[in-house]
Order: sequence, then C-alpha cells, then structure tokens
Amino acid sequence: MRLIKVATCNLNQWAMDIDCNLKNIKESISRAKDAGATIRLGPELEITGYGCEDHFLELDTVSHAWECLKEILLEDWTDGILCSFGMPIINGSACYNCQVLCMNRKIIIIRPKMWLANDGNYRELHWFTSWKHTDQMVDFQLPPDIADAISQTIVPFGYGFIKFLDAIVAAEICEELFCPDLPHTQLALNGVEIFMNASGSHHQLRKLRMDAFIGATQARGGLYMYSNQQGCDGGRLYYDGCCCVVVNRDLVAQGSQFSLKDVEVVVAHVDLDAIASLRLSSSSFQQQQASKKVAVPFIVAPYKLCQSFHLKEPISCPPKYREHKPEEEMALGPACWLWDYLRRSEASGFLLPLSGGADSSSVAAIVGCMCQLVVKEIHNGDEQVKFDAVRIGQYPDGKFPTNSKDFAKHIFYTVFMRTENSSETTKSRAKKLADEIGSWHLDVCIDGVILALLTLFQTLTGKRPRYKVDGGSNVENLELQNIQARIRMVLAFMLALLMPWVHRKSGFYLVLGCTNVDEALRGYLTKYDCSSADINPIGSINKTDLRAFLRWAAVNLGYSSLAEVEAAPPTAELEPIRSDYTQLDEVDMGMTYEDLSVYGRLRKIYRCGPVSMFTDLSFRWGSKLTPSEIAEKVKYFFEHYSINRHNMTLLTPSYHAERYSPEDNRFDLRQFLYNSRWPFQFRKIDKLVKKINGDKVLPA
Repeated sequence: MRLIKVATCNLNQWAMDIDCNLKNIKESISRAKDAGATIRLGPELEITGYGCEDHFLELDTVSHAWECLKEILLEDWTDGILCSFGMPIINGSACYNCQVLCMNRKIIIIRPKMWLANDGNYRELHWFTSWKHTDQMVDFQLPPDIADAISQTIVPFGYGFIKFLDAIVAAEICEELFCPDLPHTQLALNGVEIFMNASGSHHQLRKLRMDAFIGATQARGGLYMYSNQQGCDGGRLYYDGCCCVVVNRDLVAQGSQFSLKDVEVVVAHVDLDAIASLRLSSSSFQQQQASKKVAVPFIVAPYKLCQSFHLKEPISCPPKYREHKPEEEMALGPACWLWDYLRRSEASGFLLPLSGGADSSSVAAIVGCMCQLVVKEIHNGDEQVKFDAVRIGQYPDGKFPTNSKDFAKHIFYTVFMRTENSSETTKSRAKKLADEIGSWHLDVCIDGVILALLTLFQTLTGKRPRYKVDGGSNVENLELQNIQARIRMVLAFMLALLMPWVHRKSGFYLVLGCTNVDEALRGYLTKYDCSSADINPIGSINKTDLRAFLRWAAVNLGYSSLAEVEAAPPTAELEPIRSDYTQLDEVDMGMTYEDLSVYGRLRKIYRCGPVSMFTDLSFRWGSKLTPSEIAEKVKYFFEHYSINRHNMTLLTPSYHAERYSPEDNRFDLRQFLYNSRWPFQFRKIDKLVKKINGDKVLPA
C-alpha cells in the first residue's frame, strides 16, 4: 500500500494584510505537519489575499509576496512536506496568478494559472495574464535576493506535473476546475494521481461545488484536494471555505462552509494504490490513455511523499456530506461576513434602523445570528474570537460574552424612528425582536424634525405639500415620503457616531442598510434614505428568500416574533393610514416581488433585453396572461428599471449572494442613463403582440 496523508485548509486571509496572512499560513503548515501530512495545500493568492484588485498592479504587492515566501523557505516550514503557496509573480513583462510548490526549502515548480476568472465579480484579466503554453515549461530566474537566500537560481515555470519517487502530483487553480477544457483530464491520462486545487471562491446562494470535485475523479480516479479562502477579505464577497478531499469520487474529508475561524485544516489518510486499481479496471480509461493521451511536461523531484504501512491509523472513510439549506446560508454567510467586517474596521458595533418590517428584521436576525456564532466559538475555546469580542464589546478585565444577548447589548443598537404614519403594530414588532436579540433599542419620534423642514419650505415658497390621500399631487406625495426616509438616514448616522460617546464607549458604530435585491432592481428606494448605510448584509437577497429565512429564523434562531413579521404585508409606512387606504409596497411598485425576481434573473443571468424577455415570458405566463398583458408588464418593468438605474451608482456595499444583483459598481456593468421609453424595443414587442394575436404586421 502507498499510504499518504494530505492536508488542505480554509484560511481567513485579508487583502494586503501581509502579516496576518503569513501568520495564518504558518499556522496551517504547523497543524498539517503535526498531523503527519506530507502535502499541504493553501488557497489561491493566499500570501497577498485574493481581493487586492488594483493593488496587484503595484510592484510592491509582488515584492512583498516574495519576501514572505523567502521567510518561509529560510526556516523549517517546508522540511519534509510539499507546500503549495498562492501569490502573484512577474515573468518577463507579464504578471501571473501562480501556485508555488515548495519542499525542503526549495521551489520545485511555479504553476501559472491558465484560465482566469473574468465574469461576475471577477476581473482577473485586468491584473493577470493567462498562461497559454501547455506544451512546455520555461526556466524562471528567481529574484536575486531570493536566489541568494535559498541557493537556487532557476525554477521550472509553466503547466506540468511533478513525479516524486512514489507519487505523481499536479496543481490546478480554481477556475480551471470549471472551464470547458479541464486540465485534470489530460493530467490523469498522464498518470497524475494527486490534484491540488487552490481557490478563491465566494459564497452564493445555492452554489454547490461538490459535484465538480466528485466529477473530477468519477471516471478518471484520483485524489482531489480543494482549498479555499474563507471570510471577508476586504470587499463585498464572502469566501465560504468548503475545503475538502475527494478520492475516487468519494468525499473523505470536509471542512466547514461558514466559520469564524481564521485557520481550519482538514487532513485525510489515503491509499494511492486504490487510484491505480480503479484506473486499471477501467477499459475505456486504458484505451483512451493508450491512444489519445496528449503529453504534458513534467519534472522529477527526488523525494518520497508516502508513508510506511502500519495498522494503527485507519484510511479516511467517506463522512456524511454536510450541506446547508438556503435559509441557513442566508443566516450564516452574511453573519460571518459582518463579523469579519466588524472586527477589521475598528468599529465598536452596528446600528440598524429597525422598522418592524421584513427587510430590517432580517438584518437584525442576521446580527443576532452573528452574536450566537461568536459566543459559540468562545465556548469552543477560540481565543482569537474571544479576544476580538472582548475588544469590540469593550468588556472590563476578565469579562467576556457568555451569551448572545449580552454580546448584542454591547455591540448592537436598533432604532425605531416613528412618524405619525407609523403603526403601533410595527412599533411593537420592532420592540419584541430587539428584546429577543438583546440589542440596545431606541424609540424615536421624528415628526418634529419633519415639521421643521416643511415649515422652512413653506417660509421659502409660501406653499405646503400635501399627501395624495389628502388631495395632493404625485410630486407632493413622493417628496413627503422622501423627507421621512432621508431624515432617518441622517439620524441613523448621527446616532451611530454619538451613542457610543453617550455610553462612554470609544469608537463608532457601523450603520446597517436593509434594501433587498428586488427593490434595488426596481429602484424602489429613495436616494440617500435609510437604505444608504455603511454596509448591507441583504442587498443581493430577494424578498421571497428573505421571507423563507424569516420563517426559518423564527424557529432555528429562537426569534419567534419573526413569524409575525413574515406574515405581515410589506409596507413602507410613509403615507397616512386611513380607514379606506393602507400603503402597500407591491401596489406602490406596480409589480409583485415574485415577478421582480423573474425579471431580475432574465435580465442578468439570461441576459434578456426587453424583446427577448417578452418572448420568454410569453411561454412562461402565456397560460394565465394575454400577450398584451405580458407586454405591458415587461414595458413597465424596463421603464422603471431604467428611470431608477442611477440609484444603483450609490447602493450601499452589500453582501453578494444572488446572481442577478443589479449592483452597479462591481457586478452589473451597465450604463445608468437610458432612454426609458425604449422606442425601438417596445415597438418590436408591439409587433410581436399583433403577430401572436393574428393581426397584420405592417413593415417597419
């Protein structure tokens, strides 16, 4: 038997925080060596952090990465263990995203990434060059100070694999697992047994990777290792870990998907002969290997990786695969993201305008979930989490959070900012939820501030605006609502800065936003209202999912009042309540949240313009709506989407969780100035309606 122990990890790296990243890397190597592993795999670009973005264009960033690698190689970290480190490297005039494989204080090979992630949230082609020379490796001359330090001048650079004395190993980098032409296919046919995939992959609702890992070894066999970043490394993404080891399509080791740990190492004990046995038993594999194999470059390393046979330590067996429900993902992902943001921002806590509605209540529940996770990790003995919690909560010497309510009281303010238009029901719901979570809750009447502004306007113009229900125009009605929303934003930021001072605490609180992805897509928000905040944990989660989350959280997080919140019809409560009139969000928007989710997916994920969206919906909705009704819905959506697109330029940075996020700055790169009448496209839709209805279509 060829027995080998391998270690892969989730690391919570922070873009450009080299000291933090190096500390985590060393800790992961130490744990891998203590467990007896002879291979340690780290995440993509782990030395610098994945999210450096335009810092990758700075020579300093590359130089710092080399300095860290030199520090690792000069000490005993790589003695007796093959380590893969992710870092940017300049070769010639191009910068590459690379995995550097090292052992026994030497660099064995530098493997540049061949297929770069360049869609959605990713812009790797902006910073890196892809390596296209799959038939050769070149000699890379190490920087002089590195060469002198480790007594090594030249390193093989390119696509290839390593033949050790008792095993064959190759690297694969993140996107290469998901591209059409998979590198591991030819690598397997060339005899590679161990595949090391270093990734920087973000969380997204219902995003499953395990099928890809299993598929990589299903027909070809092999030991597939996957390592990933974990946590918020400086932006809107949360890297969700999920490090694992798969052998011959069986998952044999799995790390967490959501965790507050900075370092998590997973170890597997594997028999490599099982891979050879599977391949020898596959006739199609043998025939294809013999007749169609494309030769891949390789190098020889004079080291052994396998261990001597002994019975004391069993082979790793397939564990029960752990998979979170979407409702759990909505709780755990944003909660972990918030914790990283809080502990790294030097803030003292969060402040949330809590209206008692579904969106702000969801955000409150996520903060409550964060508090529960922090206390759980403290009970589990995580000293880093304990240190951060004591520092942020400003506990006196010897004290630390012992329950989530206590921690929430130290770091979380909720504020119900009521007006004459607010109902007692929403006020009561906000208070109940705040009590369940444990936040420091404030109830503030803002009518006096609104009155002051309206009095100023009346003094200036001689006119006083009225609500529509009281005989006012649409313009008056809209601005009276906007005033309330914008005042709440101003008060939220004032309280976030001054309330810690009131309670004799240092620092400031981060204001949390609570606009959901559907309302952002429709533009159903006021510029610079209480949706304008520091960060927003639900900014790319849709209303349908949020309602499911509220039902789940009412039971699983212990916040029973959320069931009442979920059952209530969504309302902004910005207009007067009358016996014959109640303001409802879906009526104001002119479309349902369910329809908005459909529009969002068609527009972004399936890249539909007005005409193709109409044709698609004609098939989806044709049994319940006429072509004319579908056409009007599509026109209405695109008209209001384009009128309000400018709002996307200032959306609060939000946790990315949904593939149809309209976030303008990073994810949804479309203009914000449109001809909202869409004359050409709407005319085409009208012609299609006539054609479907059997009317004669006149030539354009």
